[in-house]
Amino acid sequence: MNRLSSLWVESPIALYVGRIPVVQILRGALFMSVLLLVWISLQPFADLGNPTAGDGATGRGTTYALFGFLAVLSLALVTHRHAEALRSFVSTPYILFGCWMCINLVMSRDPSASTQRFVLTLCVFVVAATLLLLPSTARELNRWLGVAVLSFLAVCYFGVMMTPHLAVHQSTDVWEYHLAGDWRGVFDHKNTASAVMVMLIFVGVYLTRSGAALVGPLITVLSVVFLFFAAGKSSTALCLIIFVLTALVSAARTFRVRAVLCYAPLIVLNLMSVGAVLSPALASVASLLPFDASFTGRNEVWRFAFASIAQKPFFGYGYFAFWGSDYVKEIDTGEAIDNWVLIASHSHNGYLDSALALGIPGLLLVISILVIIPLRNYHRAAAYGAPTPLANMFLRVWLFGIYIASLESYFLDRTDPMWFTFLVAVIGLHYLSRFRTTT
Repeated sequence: MNRLSSLWVESPIALYVGRIPVVQILRGALFMSVLLLVWISLQPFADLGNPTAGDGATGRGTTYALFGFLAVLSLALVTHRHAEALRSFVSTPYILFGCWMCINLVMSRDPSASTQRFVLTLCVFVVAATLLLLPSTARELNRWLGVAVLSFLAVCYFGVMMTPHLAVHQSTDVWEYHLAGDWRGVFDHKNTASAVMVMLIFVGVYLTRSGAALVGPLITVLSVVFLFFAAGKSSTALCLIIFVLTALVSAARTFRVRAVLCYAPLIVLNLMSVGAVLSPALASVASLLPFDASFTGRNEVWRFAFASIAQKPFFGYGYFAFWGSDYVKEIDTGEAIDNWVLIASHSHNGYLDSALALGIPGLLLVISILVIIPLRNYHRAAAYGAPTPLANMFLRVWLFGIYIASLESYFLDRTDPMWFTFLVAVIGLHYLSRFRTTT
């Protein structure tokens, strides 16, 4: 256990112009700007009726430059006060993962593209790691968080009301026109909107329990309403399950019980979905379930992913160097593959995509850092007393993240809003297990 020190303590050095605390204003503006940038992106409200709307080429250079700048600025603002917190990431799991990524980038089928994409991921990690260090107190964190979330929700609702053809799925969409009527807000798909809204519900509940009697309930209600009209069935079901799991995990006292509560349902979910592709016995069990365990035909893409992993199980194909490449169409898996699978952008499973990109060793490291260690950190943080509302918020976001990753691929996905919000929760648990917060 590292020596306990204080996160979110007042800086001993403040720059004032007259009576205006410039550094404090800068930190607050940076905190809220980062969240709004990630959630809204530089290209919100995509026109899905335009066949070229999703090519993502426009603004790519700006995104790299902007997150590089934000990483440098955030480090400059927090390193002096929180060097110990930043040094806490120099640990065996992160070092091993960094070493494996270096190997993976070299062995990638497209080293240049993989390296370029990973540079952005590193910048995003730095921004996420410093984000929670920007507020001086937990009260300041709550205030900034409330403003950022309400601003984001206002943009989403503005889009639905004023430009519904850009914020609601339409029958004229080039792809998935059957989703017509489902809200998507600033995002390009209702699934992303649903997942982010669930995470914001957790934020609203946290703020409510932290004393924000107006802002907290308002965020919760607005997020619930948007989730309902987004019609995200998987996210809605998981939201309810996560509240139950969090209550059970919070009440448990041993790490073993907490691990069983968190991981047993996750393992069952993956066995009944992707596992059914490999095992006829599991497939027969999954067929008896009261819902579609293939989640609208994803078994085809899962089967293709497994066959591709078998071709390169150790090193994988390289960081974000598989889906969407011409190389995919040339893979001989020995099976007849539907054409739509060959043009898929991901496998709808973060664990499968981690194995595809990083190989089996990389997948194990991802599971260690993103699935195993966060629960240990929560357990360590709870050892100081009853779990705090902040710890439980991070736990809910993290739990939802590892479960939704069984249905969506977002692990290590650069500026993806689901990935960034999940990453902040993982980092928050990391900090809470090592440092104390001030009110």
